[in-house]
Amino acid sequence: MQIRLIAIGRSMPDWIARGWHEYARRMPPAIDLELIEVVPPRATGGDERRREGDALLARCPASGVRIALDERGAAWSTRELAQRMDDWLMQGESVSLLIGGAAGHSPELAAQCSARWSLSALTFPHMLVRVIVAEQLYRAWTVLSGHPYHRG
Repeated sequence: MQIRLIAIGRSMPDWIARGWHEYARRMPPAIDLELIEVVPPRATGGDERRREGDALLARCPASGVRIALDERGAAWSTRELAQRMDDWLMQGESVSLLIGGAAGHSPELAAQCSARWSLSALTFPHMLVRVIVAEQLYRAWTVLSGHPYHRG
């Protein structure tokens, strides 16, 4: 199964890159976790959110699950994320997790996603979200595999 974290932005600080790579390398061979950075579209007038949404969707495969990381989305527990991951694995679906820019996601992008996932009621820097998502995906996998990493 392939999980793509598709994010607006580029040039992660070293500490973010190290955090991302640490959790991505821990994933089992059955789960290919990939980060795709999307250069923010130039501001040439029009709706910034729509342009960013179009750029994110252009990097998604034609089929598979699309999930927008959105502060207005549903908060998933670790066990709920693990159950979703188990479903994705069983169905053999690719998953695209979409992180927008500072303005958030456009309604057009949200309409093309099967879910909206909120990591917290707090606001996180977009770069840090990459590390949080990678760690949570690793944690969900450890729940499924019975690994002692998650003790909750």
